[in-house]
Amino acid sequence: MFATHADPASLDLMFPQELISPEVSAQLPSDLQMRPLASTDYKRGHLDVLSVLSIVNDLGEVAWVDQFNAMRANPSAYFSIVILDKASDKIVGVGTVFIERKFLRGLGTVGHIEDIAVDKNQQGKKLGLRIIQALTHISESSGCYKTILNCSDTNIPFYEKCGYVKKENEMAKYAPERVNNAPKL
Repeated sequence: MFATHADPASLDLMFPQELISPEVSAQLPSDLQMRPLASTDYKRGHLDVLSVLSIVNDLGEVAWVDQFNAMRANPSAYFSIVILDKASDKIVGVGTVFIERKFLRGLGTVGHIEDIAVDKNQQGKKLGLRIIQALTHISESSGCYKTILNCSDTNIPFYEKCGYVKKENEMAKYAPERVNNAPKL
């Protein structure tokens, strides 16, 4: 079965396509497309790709669209991108950078890269590199004085190939597990 992918201009996108580096997009194979996350990407397997990272609680399309709209309501904060397989109209790669406003560095901003994931069948094709390059471009074009990310020790060599350097340590404290997984916003 051959599906036709939608032109980004016809989609309800999280942010303008023009913010994605055309140089990075041009380095993708011709059967793939990089674009901002769209309000209809739940149906294109967004959560399926994220599941390579961690357990994904699928709360349904309505909740997913509500989260999309909440993120998009902060237009200078959240930038989620996808790589789409044009033939199947399915997402094969994802990533997000969010911009944190600071009081430090002259009221500067920091880009935080999160949730980099590539479908297991598409790994080894430099899609993760392209996602990191695109998100770093968005961060730097937004004026961030640095772009940071957290990763496991096994992923350090990959991120070093992307131009990142190991610096400091990450700490985490997880909240107690809730019975109801609905967001508390």
